[in-house]
Amino acid sequence: MRKLLKFSAVLLCALFAAAQFVRPSRVNPPSDEGRALAAHVRVDERVEAILKRSCMDCHSNRTSWPWYSNVAPASWFVADHVRHGRQHLNFSDWARYDRTEAAHLLSDICRTAKRGTMPLASYTLMHRGARLHAADVAALCEWSQRERERLASARDVGAEGFSRGLDTDERARR
Repeated sequence: MRKLLKFSAVLLCALFAAAQFVRPSRVNPPSDEGRALAAHVRVDERVEAILKRSCMDCHSNRTSWPWYSNVAPASWFVADHVRHGRQHLNFSDWARYDRTEAAHLLSDICRTAKRGTMPLASYTLMHRGARLHAADVAALCEWSQRERERLASARDVGAEGFSRGLDTDERARR
């Protein structure tokens, strides 16, 4: 029995060591500030802080890769979560969304925050500060509602003077 346990432990250690050679891509693509969220919608400081703290690691090109993203098998899960997060919603590439998609994503931000499905429980387990409190959820929902209304009114006015939501005077001030 001891030989079997010893062999199993050696085998597990060898598999763990071999797994370290299977490295997922941990790349932060270049970001163009003109394509980012803040260039296309109004984001107040409080909401920006919430998004940075709780969303941007998986939903932007500015992922802060933690130490455990270098250790398999955790690295595989982290890289996969970031890849899926960026595919679904990427704050660094907000320009790729038309007004309808942007309005849907803004609504989705509120809905997933209210449900507690974002940020993922596996993320908040290691990043306790990323947890959303009731006041954070309320701020995100108020912001997303304001922005959806503003985008809808900009659509009603017409495209003249608007670039995906910000008027030309506001873009000049940025």
